[in-house]
Amino acid sequence: MSFNNTNTDILIAGAFAAFTVDLLVYPLDTIKTRLQSPDYKRLYTSPSTNALNRSLFRGLYQGIGSVILATIPSSGAFFTTYEGTKSMLGHTSLPAPISHSVASSAGELVSCFILTPAEVLKQNAQMVSHSQRSASSNKVFDGNATMLALRKFNSPTQLWRGYTALAGRNLPFTAMQFPMFEHLRTSIHAYRKRRGIATGSMWETAFVTVISAASAGSVAAVITTPIDVVKTRIMLSAGGSDQPRGEEQKKAAKEIEAQGRDAKAEIEKAQQAARGGRAGGLAVGREILRTEGLKGLFRGGAFRSLWTALGSGLYLGVYESGRRYLEGRRVGADEGSTP
Repeated sequence: MSFNNTNTDILIAGAFAAFTVDLLVYPLDTIKTRLQSPDYKRLYTSPSTNALNRSLFRGLYQGIGSVILATIPSSGAFFTTYEGTKSMLGHTSLPAPISHSVASSAGELVSCFILTPAEVLKQNAQMVSHSQRSASSNKVFDGNATMLALRKFNSPTQLWRGYTALAGRNLPFTAMQFPMFEHLRTSIHAYRKRRGIATGSMWETAFVTVISAASAGSVAAVITTPIDVVKTRIMLSAGGSDQPRGEEQKKAAKEIEAQGRDAKAEIEKAQQAARGGRAGGLAVGREILRTEGLKGLFRGGAFRSLWTALGSGLYLGVYESGRRYLEGRRVGADEGSTP
């Protein structure tokens, strides 16, 4: 299905889709980040039952401000690059799946450049505890999780530390997702036409897009979960949010000992993960595999698949519907102005 959209249409539709999805699925992303943290057991499980505690579900919108500010331009940049590259490659002899993979990869490289600082800040803000916010609430802005996370960075360049990890996750994800998405969408539309049930309406476009995007996104999410876990660890280590320090470290040690576990060993484990994050993605992956096994690399995979299916379906559904709406509105205005 093709649209005759201007770059402005694509930018507006992409930005609106990103804003909508961020508001709706951000809490799920926060939970996923906390589950993938190397310190999740100490912070988010109860000592007696070893079950997840209430802390996991507190402050689920922490850090959303920075992401919304960056996601809107990054999403617009992604779709502008994606549509432009796809259109250009459409005049070549490349198979459609390869064209879609190349176009989505080009879009991601541009998008990640804009998004990385906000993503690093967001994930560190998601890990700020309720007690940290309460302890700092006597000063202006200090009770804000984003401001508390920002104070952990000594240099702006630290906010870019996760670019390679973010691109390393998003490139294979989109390279898998978009060919599957385009194929499913084309196949479903063709099926509906053969059955004589196609309506050509904007609602049909939205429905088919949501189903196709959700299916493709969930599959790609499961496959790329290990890369996502590594990306999370690297971004958390950029601000040192996965290491208890000072009084926090003493308190953490007491909590761990109360659970009958070796406090020194567990804190050292978190510190090793942070050092590995600074060393690079390969080192982080090896450390996770060594200390937590294959299960550690796929931690949060089922949850990530769920929220990615929801997020991708809404994201591309709103985007495609928005493009069609803007095109129809512009065409209608042009026809109305024709004498």
